[in-house]
Amino acid sequence: MVTIADVARAAGVSPSTVSYVLSGKRSISETTRRRVHHSIRALGYRPNAGARALASNRTNVLALVVPLRTDLNVPVVMQFVTATVTEARSHDHDVLLLTADEGAEGLQRVVASSLADALIVMDVEAAEPRVPVLRGLGRPAVLIGVPADPQELTCVDLDFTAAGADCVHHLADLGHRDIALIGPSPAVYRRGTSYAGRFLSGFRATAASRAVEAVTLACVPTYDGLRACLDDLLSRPHPVTGLVVHNEAILGPLLSELARRGKRVPQDISVLAVCPPDLAQAQSLPLSSVDIPAVELGRLAVGGGGGPRARRAGTPGRVGPPRGTAPGRPRPGGGGG
Repeated sequence: MVTIADVARAAGVSPSTVSYVLSGKRSISETTRRRVHHSIRALGYRPNAGARALASNRTNVLALVVPLRTDLNVPVVMQFVTATVTEARSHDHDVLLLTADEGAEGLQRVVASSLADALIVMDVEAAEPRVPVLRGLGRPAVLIGVPADPQELTCVDLDFTAAGADCVHHLADLGHRDIALIGPSPAVYRRGTSYAGRFLSGFRATAASRAVEAVTLACVPTYDGLRACLDDLLSRPHPVTGLVVHNEAILGPLLSELARRGKRVPQDISVLAVCPPDLAQAQSLPLSSVDIPAVELGRLAVGGGGGPRARRAGTPGRVGPPRGTAPGRPRPGGGGG
């Protein structure tokens, strides 16, 4: 194993000089710095992480806090994790993944143990109880999600309010007058998860402004939960002709169950998904979708979000391509589009 002494001999300097070059704690001439870095590259030297942390008070580790609850769609969550890890590695940082639902105590434990230089927090609630704790930890922190009161913390997220509105506009522009939102599990709404509430708000407000009859249902991501939702939606006096699905786990079962009931997509019923585009395109029938930009959000979070303010990432109005949606059918009796 190559040691700091090997690097020093190759560069013709003392081991302490190599240490100063690595830590930046002392001014070293540019010529000497170049010799040291050339020797490091030539010998393939990698500084010991523990020693480097003790010398610089930095770990080069980011803590990513993402409680893996039963109502989360793990494949989608892992897209955020992968994007964050990839961006962190491009900056020579590693990622410590914290998946237990520890709340504020978990954040305090990470900081007290000096396990990470900064924190990225997902699964953010509207009334986020961790915000005051994050402000007092003395570590940089970024939220992927926007609480009602971020208290000057940096937040990055898709504008879910605008995304909900754009879904309604898309279906209304196609002539649909009876639409429905199949949302996440009831537990997500009960917990006050920020993204779900903001999407629901945008969906409802825009449906009212467009004079569209809109139903909203929380759906447990099981076959029984899905069947119960469809029983409700398809038995109404004016059955829905357009579905907005903000629940990635049920997309495949939904298409299968609609086919079993003799409902063709998009001829009989349009389906618009809110999910990463690769997931929408991987269905048995590729679907129109509003993109959840996991890669961009991961990049922004690792970069610190650009400062202490809420930021919108992505373009929620980008609905397409229009594979799962089609013009709405008139109501029986001529009651509108």
